[in-house]
Amino acid sequence: MAGGIGRAAVFVTGDRGWLRYDAPGGRLTLTLHIQPNARKSSIVGVHGDALKVRVAAPAVDNKANAALIEFLGETLGVPRSAVNIRQGATSRRKIIEITGGSELEQKASRLT
Repeated sequence: MAGGIGRAAVFVTGDRGWLRYDAPGGRLTLTLHIQPNARKSSIVGVHGDALKVRVAAPAVDNKANAALIEFLGETLGVPRSAVNIRQGATSRRKIIEITGGSELEQKASRLT
């Protein structure tokens, strides 16, 4: 990069193509497939190139998104303010960005 410092992201590939970690930025990016109206919020497994997450909230009035943010925050041990829906706020397929320390990648890689 001319005149700048290059920032390399660590990409986790293979069966974890749904997870990317940017070490210099301390950002974790997850590709998720959401299933609302579940009995309880849980991680189901891999669904294509995304991680499938069941959310115990209906997909109305942003309730499923709020429940997803709370669930991910609790599961990964980060505050809700660190979890951001970057793409797909009105879709089942979402790109989630989470900011945190270096241990975040290890926690996320154990989700499945």
